[in-house]
Amino acid sequence: MLLLSCALSVSAAALAAAQPGVPKFELDVERVDGAEGDKVYQISSSGTVKAAPAVVWRILTDYNHLADYLPNLTSTRVVSRNGDTVIVEQLGTARFLFFSRTIRLLVQVNERAPDRIDIGLVEGDLKVYRASWELSPLAGAAGTRVVYTSTIVPKFDVPGIVGTGVVKKDVARMMAAALLRLDRQD
Repeated sequence: MLLLSCALSVSAAALAAAQPGVPKFELDVERVDGAEGDKVYQISSSGTVKAAPAVVWRILTDYNHLADYLPNLTSTRVVSRNGDTVIVEQLGTARFLFFSRTIRLLVQVNERAPDRIDIGLVEGDLKVYRASWELSPLAGAAGTRVVYTSTIVPKFDVPGIVGTGVVKKDVARMMAAALLRLDRQD
């Protein structure tokens, strides 16, 4: 799922355009210095889909099926649920050139129906992982604006500007796949 204070010129729109039918979206990835000297990736992406917010909510909160459409996720499963708080285990693969690394995350999801999903790391192969999905109905039209933000600090070394490019490419693939799935509405 899986991320110099300047964003690279890799265009999310160009990546989305390469996939027919993918809704357009914006994406910004910045690598900044963290408080403890870590390199922190700050990610912000947004796009619109034709589906109503309730449909988008249903799809995004179907945690056991996220790996069906999100690239780099090999499996997801709900470990426990207590009201609006869900513990989810995610397994995925991070790839860089000829190397790949399995990433395991146990996250706590706080559902704030009907328009916000907050995700925080419980344990796993990242130092920090915080993310959120925000949904808002489009004014005067059917559809939903979908905003994804996250902050990530890897536990392993990711080389400078190359790392930012890899993260940006991975998040662009994830966002394109998510919006494509949400646009299907089924």
